[in-house]
Amino acid sequence: MSADRDVLVVGAGISGLTTAYELARRGVDVEVIDAATRPGGVIGSERRDGILYERGPNSILDTGPFINEMLSELGILNERVDMSAIAAKRFLIRADRLDALPTTPLAFLTTSLFSPGAKLRLLQEPFIGRAPANTEESVAQFVLRRLGREFLDYAIEPFVAGVYAGDPAQLSVSAAFPRLHAIEQRYGSLIRGQIFGARERARSGAKARNIAPSFSFREGLKTLTDALARRIGRVSTGTRAVSLGREPDGTIVVTAEHGGTTFQKRARAMVLSVPADCAATLVRDFARDAARALEEIPYAGVVSVAHGYRRSDVLHPLDGFGLLAPRVEKRRILGVLFSSSMFDGRAPEGAVLFTTFIGGRRDPQLLSRADEELAAMVREELAALVGAQGAPVFCALTRWPRAIPQYTLGHLDRIRRAEQAQQALPGLFLSASYRGGVSVGDCIKSGHETAAAVAAYLDPAAASGIKASKARGHATHEPDQHHDK
Repeated sequence: MSADRDVLVVGAGISGLTTAYELARRGVDVEVIDAATRPGGVIGSERRDGILYERGPNSILDTGPFINEMLSELGILNERVDMSAIAAKRFLIRADRLDALPTTPLAFLTTSLFSPGAKLRLLQEPFIGRAPANTEESVAQFVLRRLGREFLDYAIEPFVAGVYAGDPAQLSVSAAFPRLHAIEQRYGSLIRGQIFGARERARSGAKARNIAPSFSFREGLKTLTDALARRIGRVSTGTRAVSLGREPDGTIVVTAEHGGTTFQKRARAMVLSVPADCAATLVRDFARDAARALEEIPYAGVVSVAHGYRRSDVLHPLDGFGLLAPRVEKRRILGVLFSSSMFDGRAPEGAVLFTTFIGGRRDPQLLSRADEELAAMVREELAALVGAQGAPVFCALTRWPRAIPQYTLGHLDRIRRAEQAQQALPGLFLSASYRGGVSVGDCIKSGHETAAAVAAYLDPAAASGIKASKARGHATHEPDQHHDK
């Protein structure tokens, strides 16, 4: 039987929607299905009582020109809202006090966040040898070796908790932060790599993540996923993929369910853009080891708690992005975003909005607590840390039992094994946050790359022509700009 579509994308999160959008732009006949009731995956913006809050990710890093090109093509560039200038300041808890993280060499030398011994230890970094190229280290091992214990405890561990909700002792530096690993291998030093890497980024047009601007939209990140779904057109929600198969002519067959009805969809190619455990279920019948590898990818559960307060009930000036809570400080939260300071229009005049994250690999048991208990716990932390007094005017709690995939030791080997499913079923492609990075920007980039690979599979001759043209037009090799989170 002939295919119903050129491509079927299973999963309407940001990775799947970006992939489908890019394919549609190329003239490919594409359809998206998703088991959820709405497109967007973990992205979800809500407005209640005049407060706009995010249930999942809160911002996007603008690390390359392709993002704004996409926003312009979607007609939502004028909806973009850049992060407030005051959000450049980020706070860290040390000794139950909030101190701003230093952003300049002078500020680093004068900050009380790090001891004189830690500062002297940093000066040794350029003289520490690189690890063997084939050695896999955890993030904690890497940082201890190059920067020392204090930087691990008060800089890297809270940062890892903020990005991955993860544990640096478990995450693989080459998988979770490939740029750091690559910098050490290429330059032998993070400090030398920062200096010389800046020149390469300037040539390529890419931006370092520590200086790249963050942005959202007037009505939140849902603006992007809604615009992608509208442009794609064929996005079916409440539709769950049950199994995959392949017909003699190479057509991929997807058995799906919707409203109690089972049916089949046929496509020349298919993109699996779903969490690793869901992908494992679908590929198990024809790629058992790939399924096992996908099942081995752990996820961190996170609870996001949005609280609105009267501005007059909060003592802290909230002149920053938010705060991170190092594990050694023994707080019950991972961090807090000062959401109404980050972006204009998040709370009405006279009110402020906080978004607090709890759980992760640090405290997974917290996800079993009742909503009321978690909300009360967050209120106690806000009172202690920013002087939030009295009762909040607003509270919304969102649970994500499998929020963020963990790039733990052995992750790159698991991905290699998982990719065997693509060889076992030609025309199948994997694209999700368990490979290529967990941030929204990473997923957008991954969607672009997946769409190019799918288009090349559908029309190899056209892809070969494009590659030849690029080869003629570019005589020099530019380094791959795969940024860390």
